[in-house]
Amino acid sequence: VNTLIHRYLIREMLPPFGITLIFFLFIFLMTKLLEVTNFVVNYDVDAWVIGLMLLYSVPFFLQFVIPMAVMMGVLLAFLRLSSDNETVAMKACGISVYRVLGPALGFSLLGTALTAWVTVYAMPWGSTALKQMTLKLAASSLEVGLKERSFNDQFEDVVVYVSEVDPQDGTLRHLFIEDRRNPEVISTIIAPRGRLIKSTAALSAHLQLDEGSITQVDLATRSANAVHFDRYDLRLNLQLNAAKKRGEGKHRSEMSLAEMRAYLDSYPQKDTRYYRSLMDYHKKFSIPLAGLVLGLLAVPLGFQSGGARKSYGVGLGLILFLLYYVMLTAGWTYGKTGALPPLVGMWAPNLIFAGLGIFFLLRCASDRSLGFDQLYAWFAHLWCRHRWRDNGAP
Repeated sequence: VNTLIHRYLIREMLPPFGITLIFFLFIFLMTKLLEVTNFVVNYDVDAWVIGLMLLYSVPFFLQFVIPMAVMMGVLLAFLRLSSDNETVAMKACGISVYRVLGPALGFSLLGTALTAWVTVYAMPWGSTALKQMTLKLAASSLEVGLKERSFNDQFEDVVVYVSEVDPQDGTLRHLFIEDRRNPEVISTIIAPRGRLIKSTAALSAHLQLDEGSITQVDLATRSANAVHFDRYDLRLNLQLNAAKKRGEGKHRSEMSLAEMRAYLDSYPQKDTRYYRSLMDYHKKFSIPLAGLVLGLLAVPLGFQSGGARKSYGVGLGLILFLLYYVMLTAGWTYGKTGALPPLVGMWAPNLIFAGLGIFFLLRCASDRSLGFDQLYAWFAHLWCRHRWRDNGAP
């Protein structure tokens, strides 16, 4: 009997899991739609290249989508059983929530394992492949890397702000440039127009500027001077090329677990960069475990939802995941500065939601209310009082 029930529950969980996974992955990929459309329309980048760029971005989104899909799969499956009174029939047959907890936890563990594979292996692969493709695009068309109305820092010690990029002839308009390649002198360049000219050297270019001005500030003598020019050529090296020349290693998003651990052990001081790397290291473990934690929380919520509709389950799932993500973001914000230990920042949401899941599960097993009906009644009472006052009642 247990095997039959377990297989039945797994079949109920798979469809909402798959639909949620595909739907939200598509939504996340849509955030890159404007960027890829700009590449296709203005720079004639091949559609196959765009497809590969989206493919390499998928692992980053999957680390968040899979735990959410696991939670929605478990929640909607038990919600469907509850709405059809199948949970009542299970209780009448002596089947408690603990006996149906196994399939939910097993399903959540599979989601956790899949998310762990994504964070540990797929994400470094995707980041490395996307970086290599960016290098190729930058070498073939440097204008692709320049974003309008943004501070572009892909050049070595040079920040370039471009108000407008003409897709027809590549003319750059209204440029603001800060050059910090000389540590003793900061140069600020303003020009109404310019053009990027690719150099014969790999990953470098000349920025040809017309009718602008240069303001130089000498930090040692605290003096400044300004020069006007009709034409000025500025040599630029891409940041990736500069890092390669300096012999720098991979970015933390491209590192394996062993490489990240060695990087952290050899880091000279505990600054913001160190804490960011330590947060990324803990995130590779805490994010996958979110699938198990959220799946555990979804069991009692779905098991005791009575005749609630699926829209209720979808809304509740979105609210819970949003709350989890807000807590995770807060932990990341405080943890990367060292104000909060990275261990606490990355693991506190899991501990809090696991505690809620166990608490609700115990109440569900003893046929006690989870408290949502009282909370709903309280909000409904406040809403009625608010509407009553708006209608002019004393």
